[in-house]
Amino acid sequence: MSDMNQTIIDAFHFRHATKQFDASKTISNEDFETILEAGRLSPSSLGLEPWKFVVVQSKTLRDKLKPYSWGAQKQLDSASHFMLIFARKNVTSQSPYVQNLVKNVKGYEESTIPAVYKKYDDFQTEFHINDNERTLYDWACKQTYIALGNMMTSAALLGIDSCPIEGFDVDTVTQILSDEGILDTENFGISVMAAFGYRAGEPPHGKVRQTQDDVVKWIN
Repeated sequence: MSDMNQTIIDAFHFRHATKQFDASKTISNEDFETILEAGRLSPSSLGLEPWKFVVVQSKTLRDKLKPYSWGAQKQLDSASHFMLIFARKNVTSQSPYVQNLVKNVKGYEESTIPAVYKKYDDFQTEFHINDNERTLYDWACKQTYIALGNMMTSAALLGIDSCPIEGFDVDTVTQILSDEGILDTENFGISVMAAFGYRAGEPPHGKVRQTQDDVVKWIN
């Protein structure tokens, strides 16, 4: 196995869902910028980037979230950086967000834009993404997990621990973030949380997974 291959596999063995971080240790700005860039540069379906990464360093806000985030009790108190990942709602060719992305970010030629929109519409229809607002939102949430995975892997390669968190009261957390002016509920919903920092102790056991034979099938 090459050095690079071994480095990648070692990072995956290192990574675990860290519940208790060492609150005395802080991730450097350079390292966390790298983690954020891994998220920003992640692939997304149709390249539509339907996400927002909100880093919560405010102890006041963390304390407000804690009673309604049962899966983040220890992480909210001890993580160096705590992230909320929002998923964008109603991402279609008709949305101002997509139209701005196509024209001003991706810079498509004006003459090609109708064909781009048609490609988006056809894909979303054939894949049952735009059946309704819920299917559109669920599709956007799937994209956020691609970015989350890349951020956690990048953190592991830097020797930084992480924990993905779905254990929270979505409705109450949404209300808190809306009241605080952090979450624009017309355009976004909260998809998942994530904590980053340095473990307070070693995990109780090594990585336990099914074998490749259990989860991989080759068709030649």
